[in-house]
Amino acid sequence: MRTLRKAVRWSLAALVPLEFVLVLCVVGGVRVAPGARMAVELAVLAVAAVTGALLLRDVRRHRRVGLRGRAALLAAVEDAVPVPVRKLTAHEFFLSTSFLRWVTRRGPHGVREGDLPVAYAPGQTAVMAAFLFACVVETVALALLIPWPVVHAVTLVVDVWSCYFVIALHASCVVRPHVIGADGSLRLRYGVLLDIRVPPERVASVRLERTFPEGKLAAVDEGGVADMAVAAQTTVTVELAEPVRFVRALGRPAEARAFRFYAEDPGSVVAALRARAGSTTAGRGD
Repeated sequence: MRTLRKAVRWSLAALVPLEFVLVLCVVGGVRVAPGARMAVELAVLAVAAVTGALLLRDVRRHRRVGLRGRAALLAAVEDAVPVPVRKLTAHEFFLSTSFLRWVTRRGPHGVREGDLPVAYAPGQTAVMAAFLFACVVETVALALLIPWPVVHAVTLVVDVWSCYFVIALHASCVVRPHVIGADGSLRLRYGVLLDIRVPPERVASVRLERTFPEGKLAAVDEGGVADMAVAAQTTVTVELAEPVRFVRALGRPAEARAFRFYAEDPGSVVAALRARAGSTTAGRGD
């Protein structure tokens, strides 16, 4: 059964891009041999049927051990779909919803009454603008230079999606700021890629500190410090009383004893965290 699952995953990884290219050929007016087209369609249908059968089997197995309805279905999907694929799919969905929230000028996501949103997106505006300009230039240049219809269609779709991705990623950072909770908790985010919750009792100290880390997003160093840099810098450091576990962008678990993150107005962030931590401590003492 494990071998069958692996074969289905590899088949999906090969057939989905092939189906995508076939659709582009049809849309672009490129003639595709009927036999090749039918072979691809039959292969996709066969793999989809096997995938559905495996998913149904897993749902029944989870129901036998006590799960019901949606919980059994979600558990079956976790068995069938690798974690990176699930994370990437979720990222794409939440990118779209964040882009729509940004376009319609709705309020920030996940900020309740009494919470304090902490902006970090302005620190990367210039960098994102440079990325977008490079994507637009590449799109126009390749559209003019590539003469082959199929390659032209594929590269055009990829380049247009790249432009959208840059805009949507920045939009997600705008509408999903860091959040200081009314109870003194801290929620650290980077768009739809990262979401870390720090309970109020875990916050030991906070200070202003400008650093220029070189590691990947939320990578934990030897000292247990996770950096959430924006434009290659952080401005606030939070030390924890106990480590906090979290999940990185592609599903890898991690644990940190301190976080360094960027805030557009770090002074107000430090003051708010200290004030709310003090009020929480006083409330417990009462």
